[in-house]
Amino acid sequence: MYRKTGLQLIRRAMPPARRGQANTTQQQQQTPPPLLRPRANALTDEIIRVDHAGELGADRIYAGQMAILGNGPMGKTIGHMWEQEKGHRKQFEQLIQQHRVRPTIMAPIWNVAAFALGAGTALLGEKAAMACTVAVETVIVEHYNDQLRQIMESPNPDKELLATITKFRDEEQEHHDTGIDCGAEQAPFYKAITEVIKFGCKTAIAISKKI
Repeated sequence: MYRKTGLQLIRRAMPPARRGQANTTQQQQQTPPPLLRPRANALTDEIIRVDHAGELGADRIYAGQMAILGNGPMGKTIGHMWEQEKGHRKQFEQLIQQHRVRPTIMAPIWNVAAFALGAGTALLGEKAAMACTVAVETVIVEHYNDQLRQIMESPNPDKELLATITKFRDEEQEHHDTGIDCGAEQAPFYKAITEVIKFGCKTAIAISKKI
């Protein structure tokens, strides 16, 4: 015979459901909080804020396209690109928290405007939707290349951010090439559509860098 400890007696008296709740509570208490990093320098702060806004916009553009074309022949192609953009957005949301960067105050506007852009071009047809993709991804690839140069020229390059942007840049280039392969250049008024969208994207980038 051995003497039962107080904890053993409590556990025996506790119903199974309560035991499960107690274990869950203990696990939650043992889960470490998200790792916070030192506050970002001016360059990193700007890069994370504007890229978070850009990936939010890209996510919503593809959401708009899927709402119109998701059940058609282009649904699988658009869905693949959308999944990658959702991954990009999730990564920058984590970086926003880890580096304690203030998101752009324009996020609610970009959310609505980007969905409208994706759905609106999709209503014009599959080729117009792909023209939108080509225009957006052209600007994003150029934007990411500029950031990569800035990071590499900085006194203390952030290697993790460098790797993240390089990976995302390559995937955005893939989306651009997919749009071309899917007939973007055959869209009615291709030149006009893409130039207007490029101008809008560059304006959004400039604003999101600062506010």
